[in-house]
Amino acid sequence: MKTTTSLLMLILIIGVSSCSTQTRCDPSPVSNSPAPMAHTITGNFSRIVVVRLKHGTDLLEGLQKAVEKENIKNAVILSGIGSLTDYHVHTVDNRTFPPKSVFMKDDVPTDLLNVNGYVIDGRIHCHITFTTEEKALGGHLEPGSKAFTFAIITLGVLDEPVNLERLDDYTWH
Repeated sequence: MKTTTSLLMLILIIGVSSCSTQTRCDPSPVSNSPAPMAHTITGNFSRIVVVRLKHGTDLLEGLQKAVEKENIKNAVILSGIGSLTDYHVHTVDNRTFPPKSVFMKDDVPTDLLNVNGYVIDGRIHCHITFTTEEKALGGHLEPGSKAFTFAIITLGVLDEPVNLERLDDYTWH
């Protein structure tokens, strides 16, 4: 009995000491320490949600409504396609902190080539790539990008207790 108890204690100690920040065994938020060069987060998809946005729907608003309807806390935006009647994005416009943004907006028809990003604690951080007759553009999705024929966006919903809290925090460096 004493040997079994000692063995269980050893297994518990080894198991606890092997857990590092942001793995499945530690769902707590990232500490205030400096960001590591490569931060990893381990998790599994619990389900895949395919969202279809109809003509005239604002991509950001429609995606937010789908996230709320499906009770999604954290997810990876795996892909997206479609077409747009209008676009509104921003991109980084400098190389020093804090980052500055330049906004691009137009009401021209485009093909939506790609949608990717994350849902972080219910908040959408989404980037899109699209093309006009003359050029391909892309950036951080802003309100005002509207579906023309449709937009289809696929989300990989992450199991709890994955914590993406500081994933897109530019002050964590």
